[in-house]
Amino acid sequence: MSDTNLSALSALGTVQQVSANNIANVNTDGFEASSVVLESGPEDQGVQVAAIHQSTIDGPMINGVEGSNTDIGTEMVGMMKTSHAFSANVAAIRVSEEMTGHLLNMIA
Repeated sequence: MSDTNLSALSALGTVQQVSANNIANVNTDGFEASSVVLESGPEDQGVQVAAIHQSTIDGPMINGVEGSNTDIGTEMVGMMKTSHAFSANVAAIRVSEEMTGHLLNMIA
């Protein structure tokens, strides 16, 4: 299994969790959405979470109360992109394991 792909799966899981939390709190007054910053892993291998930032953009004012600043459209597009990246990394791991299996069968 590729450590590079495993690190990506872990980081992408965090991205999805943060997006899900943002969406879950879209109707929470004063909620400030968060975003994940990714960076290259050790020795430029893989990817890891560098930071999770909370937005400072004001939410809409509704009857004198500040609403959540979560942008549902942005969150949904981001979750779709993250889902595709997650699937691609799973496929890469699967292919790597299949190749290892075929190689072991050739040796035996």
